[in-house]
Amino acid sequence: MSLLFAGRRTPAPAPAHRASPPAGRARWLPPWLHRTLTGWGFAGPATALIVGLSIFPAVWAFLISLQKWNGIAPAKPIGWLNYELMAQDPDLFAAVRHTLVFTALFVPSSIFLGMLIAVALNRPIRLVGFYRTCIFIPFVASAAATGILASFVFNPQYGAANSVLRAIGLPQQQFLESQSQALAVICLIALWGQVGFTVVVYLAALQDIPKDVVEAARMDGANRWQVFRNVTLPALGPVTVFTSIWQTITALQLFDLVFTTTRGGPLGATQTIVYYVYTQAFKLTKFGYGSAVAYGLFAVTMLITVGMILYSRRSKIEAF
Repeated sequence: MSLLFAGRRTPAPAPAHRASPPAGRARWLPPWLHRTLTGWGFAGPATALIVGLSIFPAVWAFLISLQKWNGIAPAKPIGWLNYELMAQDPDLFAAVRHTLVFTALFVPSSIFLGMLIAVALNRPIRLVGFYRTCIFIPFVASAAATGILASFVFNPQYGAANSVLRAIGLPQQQFLESQSQALAVICLIALWGQVGFTVVVYLAALQDIPKDVVEAARMDGANRWQVFRNVTLPALGPVTVFTSIWQTITALQLFDLVFTTTRGGPLGATQTIVYYVYTQAFKLTKFGYGSAVAYGLFAVTMLITVGMILYSRRSKIEAF
């Protein structure tokens, strides 16, 4: 057998061929450039749409803030006059005061309640999934629907809130029709709709805390309060900074609940900055002045956000 194969030559291996470029790809494009263009081909239209719907209105609103325009007649350039008028507007000062009061009531309450409920729902209790769902449902509900529903609940004549007060022997209240109570009631409605967000965020943070650290603290003799104060609370620092910024921005932009419940009343007691912008621009057709107030709110919101981010970094709280 060896003689039969002795005269045969082993065939030479076939020469290696370069991998041909995928079908449809230009041969002159480098691979990295082709991947980049392909990615932008998918993400580009959506990115252009989002940027166009955010950058273009912002630039246009800034240009309008430098003009006097009622939406019909030709715009008249007036420079920075609208911004100067803001410093002399008592109605704007009142709207700023109402917004600050609402923010001072809403932000700490939402953070405290969110943390408290999250700690309670982080324990192994029966039907915990049902309770978590019930807490989160008001957050995904429409704010307009929440405001309309609340206007019936807190109606002074036939509302459910006064029915409960009468049943327990307490005097009826005016709620949304009272200058002293309306803003607090709106804060209560906003808490009902927004506290689910803070609960979910704190629940996620609580479940990320290593269990061995908690068990080690308990083995060292720490009780529940000491574990919460020395282990859990410091671990929730970044989440607290994030929720503080988020809820502050939410409070400064309050509009939908005011629009669906009081329309800024009674006697302007619940007129916030955003509702004041709506009134100036779309009711009084002062588009230039309304845009200037909106840009003032944007500047304040940006300063608050940057300040809290710098504070978190200097305090070594890795929130961002």
